[in-house]
Amino acid sequence: MIEVNGRRYRLAHQPTVVVCVDGCEPEYIAQAVAHGHTPWMKEVLAAGTVLTADCVIPSFTNPNNLSIVTGVPPSVHGICGNYLFDVASGTEVMMNDPKWLRAPTILAGLANAGQSLAVITAKDKLRKLLGHGMKGICFSAEKADEATEDENGIDEVVERVGMPVPSVYSAALSEFVFAAGVELMSHERRPDVMYLSTTDYVQHKHAPGTEGADAFYRMMDGYLGRLDALGCVIALTADHGMNAKTGMDGAPDVLYLQDLLDAWLGAGRARVILPITDPYVVHHGALGSFATVYLPPDVDAAALAARLAALRGVDSVRSREEAAAFFELPADRIGDLVVVSERSKVIGTSVARHDLSALEVPLRSHGGVSEQRVPLIVNRRLKDIDTERRWRNFDAFDLVLNHVD
Repeated sequence: MIEVNGRRYRLAHQPTVVVCVDGCEPEYIAQAVAHGHTPWMKEVLAAGTVLTADCVIPSFTNPNNLSIVTGVPPSVHGICGNYLFDVASGTEVMMNDPKWLRAPTILAGLANAGQSLAVITAKDKLRKLLGHGMKGICFSAEKADEATEDENGIDEVVERVGMPVPSVYSAALSEFVFAAGVELMSHERRPDVMYLSTTDYVQHKHAPGTEGADAFYRMMDGYLGRLDALGCVIALTADHGMNAKTGMDGAPDVLYLQDLLDAWLGAGRARVILPITDPYVVHHGALGSFATVYLPPDVDAAALAARLAALRGVDSVRSREEAAAFFELPADRIGDLVVVSERSKVIGTSVARHDLSALEVPLRSHGGVSEQRVPLIVNRRLKDIDTERRWRNFDAFDLVLNHVD
């Protein structure tokens, strides 16, 4: 038994896999099953444990992956976005460095207790955060050909998996994650616990039930079935859902918040931060449904919040204190206001700062409360849980370690 961030976990007594399917709106699974593409999932939905959970807000990759592996919300672990404004240095930075992490991970706790661990993530941006303090295997599909025994706990990954390193803008990047997971679990010295994290490239491009989406879930289903056949206990969840963010003309429906505040308050007086920001602009053009705003001290924040809340497409505007309490966020890492847009709306900074020419299809994105519902599925029937309580995606390790016989 270990204790991590105030929660207790049993050690794994059988091979255990937690999978975070990036951008997995529950409807993707429903449509793939209905269309006959996912026979393994169909069996699990009938014989396993099927819950719907809430992810953390903002519904972005980094906060949710870190919540899953720490078992707690961002108010505890500190990762409140992919990107933030560092007040101390006065700069905008990516939250990829473990220095931003304020809590230990369940993965590190299990490894320190003597269990063998493996972490495989699609994009390298998550690798150091997920592997912080953990002894074991930890590499990304994006840079699998650069993995070394000293840095990643494994080498010759490409040769072992038998796949070339895929493009970061491809479904194959996620397939590499699953193929590598099956490869590791197929050997006698397999990990006790494995964490797999995919990319949402497909979900940004394809709506549930479309050919591209069904093909992705058919691929995933095959690998999960192989892990199941190898005797693995599997928990599947997601970091966030996904929705179309367009007007009736199919164009992105964007509230350019920095331009608006510059017009209202004067140029440069407010600073808008978009925590969705990362290097992968083809996915979403840095447009999501959550923003945080830093204001000069002479601005009436309450009056500005009311004015913003009255805009079309704005779901909520909360003060720093209100947002920290309501969304379980670290108050010192968000702005004076937090703005969340409605389901079909995204928030940008300035028109000039968003290059949308790389978007290949109508915009699909995430970040708001409208993308909070995610699946939480275990391939075992769990009898001692309350299916009616509010489950979170960061309960995944609790389910597979504490509730599986």
